[in-house]
Amino acid sequence: MKKAFNYISLYLFNAFFCKIPINFIRMFFMRLYMKIGKGSFVSCNVKILNLEDPKNNITIGDNCFINPECLLDGRKGKIIIKDNVDIARGTWIYTLEHDPHDDYHATRQGDVIIEDYVWIASRAMILPGVTLGKGCVIASGAVVTKDVPAMSIAGGVPAKVIGTRRSALKYTIDFTPYLYI
Repeated sequence: MKKAFNYISLYLFNAFFCKIPINFIRMFFMRLYMKIGKGSFVSCNVKILNLEDPKNNITIGDNCFINPECLLDGRKGKIIIKDNVDIARGTWIYTLEHDPHDDYHATRQGDVIIEDYVWIASRAMILPGVTLGKGCVIASGAVVTKDVPAMSIAGGVPAKVIGTRRSALKYTIDFTPYLYI
């Protein structure tokens, strides 16, 4: 019965509540499905897959910004997003995938950890078991299958280190608009 309730409530969230354009109302519902730190903002149309432990599988730190059309898959593993992280439109973060080498199409899972000051550009995909080091940048369209070291810039399919970020990381993300779609 509890599992059925979780499925129905998550469906309602993704179909209706995540589309509410008034931010403080939408953020109220977002906090039912994940921990969100102070000064952080989750835009409209961010899809949540978070059935096993709705409040604990996705954690967002302080002063983070998650743009529209992102997918946060907390079905089996945890997504831990630390402070001052900027996640651009259309980014998909997975904690569960199928094992292509398994005879029975079994799944494999892994936590995704995103350290402080990470910037993930549009349409990137982060796969299970990946850690993004402090201050790294993930280029648009990258598919991240392995850990990315701190202060590096990674891009491509699969993502590889293509540069080094030269920043003192002194900023605080503080963009919280009243209406943002």
